[in-house]
Amino acid sequence: MIEQIPQRSILKVSELNAEVSLLLKTGFPLLWVEGEISNLAQPSSGHIYFSLKDAKAQVRCAMFRNRRMSMAIRPKNGLKVLARVKVGLYEPRGEYQLIVEDMEDAGIGQLQKDFEALKKKLAAKGMFDDIHKKPIPPIPQRIGIITSPSGAAVRDIINVLKRRAPHIPILIYPVSVQGENSAPEIIKAIQRADSEQKCDVLLLTRGGGSIEDLWSFNEEAVAEAMYQCETPIVSGVGHEIDFTIADFVSDQRAPTPSAAAELISPERAQQLQQLRQWRNRLITQFENVTRQQKQQLKTLQQRLSIQSPDNQLRNQAQRVDELELRMHRAILQKEQQHTATLKQLKLRLINQSPAQRIQLQQSQLSSLKKRFKNAIEQQMNRRTDRMNRSVGTLNTISPLATLQRGYSISRYNNHVVRSIKEVKKDDNISVLVGDGELDCCVLKKHPHKK
Repeated sequence: MIEQIPQRSILKVSELNAEVSLLLKTGFPLLWVEGEISNLAQPSSGHIYFSLKDAKAQVRCAMFRNRRMSMAIRPKNGLKVLARVKVGLYEPRGEYQLIVEDMEDAGIGQLQKDFEALKKKLAAKGMFDDIHKKPIPPIPQRIGIITSPSGAAVRDIINVLKRRAPHIPILIYPVSVQGENSAPEIIKAIQRADSEQKCDVLLLTRGGGSIEDLWSFNEEAVAEAMYQCETPIVSGVGHEIDFTIADFVSDQRAPTPSAAAELISPERAQQLQQLRQWRNRLITQFENVTRQQKQQLKTLQQRLSIQSPDNQLRNQAQRVDELELRMHRAILQKEQQHTATLKQLKLRLINQSPAQRIQLQQSQLSSLKKRFKNAIEQQMNRRTDRMNRSVGTLNTISPLATLQRGYSISRYNNHVVRSIKEVKKDDNISVLVGDGELDCCVLKKHPHKK
């Protein structure tokens, strides 16, 4: 006789999950669970999802919008809470989870305490002060990226940089972004990048994660390495709601890796437009300065032409010529006057005709001629001496004569330099000497010893 095999009971996966869900709901009444919030997510639906954990384990939790609206506390990563929950199963994925009905603050989690303590300590040391923040170059020549070479963050960054600024080269410093070796690797990468000086800005980044996942960026040694780094650092760690110690120490924080890439990479079209604006502005300024300089040069040339030694000599020579003409006119006038007087005397002599008076008049006339001649010669000598003295004085005070004796005139920005305080090292000056002009540069200043 053949023994019959009992028929097997076969369940579908969905049926199994439904039965397990029913067992959990009926087997566990409402209960209180203590733990620390991590991996908090707050989508636009208004529901929130997070993990509750302790030192040995963690469990996924969900709180729906209607419960969240009546809750007294605001959930955040690192917050230690007492949660009133129902035990359930998320059937589509077969995941065990807690449905949170209410929640109370049970004190800040240890990691969050450590975070706040370190933040307070470093802030007291001034490591977050704006005075220590280095400016981010507007047009970087090379960008260094300190991150995991295999994470999604580096791919997002590269895509953004290729789209916005494909002409800027990048250099990746690969590190672990979580785990025991993460912090030492990040420190070495920062120090190496800073010592090599191949990049003029560094991007320290990783994707989102729990407070434990991001803890390498909360290490004091990492913060100290960032603070000592002379190359500007932009942090882009986690999501927008995630804040790490690295964000506070960095020279600038971006909410996400992609945002950090956009922050340090000016868009090429925008950059070209800005360059065009700068070029047009420079051309306009150059034309204005050139026009002003030409006008100043023209004015100086006119002034120099008026005050030049040659022009002054010409003016003095013209003055001498005028004096000479006036002297000749005066002599001619005197001669004409004396001739007229002589004619009158002759007429009077003819009318009177006494021999003795004629002889006397002739003697007086001879004397007058001699005196007139002597007066004319003396006047000519005085005017000649005066002219010679004027010419000598003019030659003595002439700027060209002074320059010919070995002196020079220094000018800076079209002003005569009278003191070494009016110029500084590496200033370009012009030096006027007897036979031309020199373009010189100030190498060093030597004040006179008192």
